[in-house]
Amino acid sequence: MAVKIEKKIKGYSVVSLEDKTKEAAKASAAASAAAKADELPVADVIQMHERIERPEILIGSTYKIKSPLFEHALYVTINDIVLNAGTEHESRRPFEIFINSKNMDHFQWIVALTRIMSAVFRKGGDVTFLVDEMKAVFDPRGGYFKAGGVYMPSLVAEMGAIVEDHLKSIGMIHDPEMSDAQRALIAEKRAAYEQRGSKKNSEVIPAASLGAVEPRSEDVAVTGEGASFPPTATLCHKCSTKALVLMDGCATCLNCGYSKCG
Repeated sequence: MAVKIEKKIKGYSVVSLEDKTKEAAKASAAASAAAKADELPVADVIQMHERIERPEILIGSTYKIKSPLFEHALYVTINDIVLNAGTEHESRRPFEIFINSKNMDHFQWIVALTRIMSAVFRKGGDVTFLVDEMKAVFDPRGGYFKAGGVYMPSLVAEMGAIVEDHLKSIGMIHDPEMSDAQRALIAEKRAAYEQRGSKKNSEVIPAASLGAVEPRSEDVAVTGEGASFPPTATLCHKCSTKALVLMDGCATCLNCGYSKCG
């Protein structure tokens, strides 16, 4: 069969038997490597998606909300599904959420909210955005303080805080650790405030024995990681905790260490 050459020949070489053998060896090695790659075990990691069927048994946690907006408490239950159980890829992911209460005034929107949140959970992916969206909801009638002096702008915001705590417990949200220097600063401020309170109380006793009437300093109990704070403390805009006190002429937070003076 004749082949017409339309371009100018700049050079040529003769393919020897040795060259053909080398090319065949390279092709055989490539085919062998591909076969070995196919034989290697593939990690069958199951990710959360909406086509996963609900198991018969789910692991759940129930949280109680006692809000001054309701006469009866609300109970928030979040059920988790365990993915890749028994493997190194085992993980817990939220699957559904329920809210139960004797108060039926807000039954419609509570059911709607939980169904939408459950659908988002089952969709998979990064569901942590729900926390920021819910905590940003404000009640036009005003918020309230829950136990510990933490300000909640609305009931939905407290539900968002509960979802945040639950996602932290299953490892989906990692709370940034407080530095040692910041912990030491907070401990120093708490100790200074306690010492100042005890000093004022000791000065009141001699005055009372002489018949003088002086106002008694408030009894302050600052324990643990700031579980209780002075009754006259105000709201800290940084950590949303009622732990802001006046120390040395400067507003100082006994919970996060924030100081208005820097």
